[in-house]
Amino acid sequence: MTRSSTSIESRILFEDNHLIIMNKLPRELVQGDDTGDETLADMVKAYIKTAYNKPGNIFLGIPHRLDRPVSGVVIYAKTSKGLARMSDLFRLKKIDKTYWAIVENKPTKTKATLENSLLKNHKQNKSYVVSDDRKGSKRAILHYELIYSSERYHLLQIQLETGRHHQIRTQLAHMGCIIKGDLKYGAKRSNGDGSISLHSRTTAFIHPVSDEPISITAQCPNDELWQFFESKMNEG
Repeated sequence: MTRSSTSIESRILFEDNHLIIMNKLPRELVQGDDTGDETLADMVKAYIKTAYNKPGNIFLGIPHRLDRPVSGVVIYAKTSKGLARMSDLFRLKKIDKTYWAIVENKPTKTKATLENSLLKNHKQNKSYVVSDDRKGSKRAILHYELIYSSERYHLLQIQLETGRHHQIRTQLAHMGCIIKGDLKYGAKRSNGDGSISLHSRTTAFIHPVSDEPISITAQCPNDELWQFFESKMNEG
């Protein structure tokens, strides 16, 4: 059975009265867009309605996003209090997130910090690295580490200091390490399922209502290359 055919319950990473944290599949929408496709939010609402026998409309707040081709940890809020407080944590940068990216080229440095100015092209829905004095540009900072290499691909672990549009995709492509399958940023070929090989791997924060420490790890997509890298990292 593929992971895409498993129940929504099997992809719940954490749930309490205020939050529900999911493992998003590649190509799933976090929330609705112009396509009208079913979203992960729709499925979570349906789960809550059935699991708790709730009548009427179901509240589900969305304090952050993941791009459609990206997989991994997504946090939803089940209450308005949870939404407001999680939104504050994101705004104040009090959430520690790591991403895994499979890239086509090995970086020249095993570990480094990337600092660039990014400018979003709204018509193309794409960001570009530009000069620091470019009007409308925003500073973008990330830290990466090469954590495993196969014969053809390389696994990077990434931590963001800023949360810019397509930041990881743009900055890695700019340094010559294009994410596998990311045609928009110069990948040689697409992934078969239309995804890109970027995964929101871990999230850690202090629960904004209970004050308990929360640490979440999302299993990688059910894909041969992802499973190879995940198994190698688990061996370590």
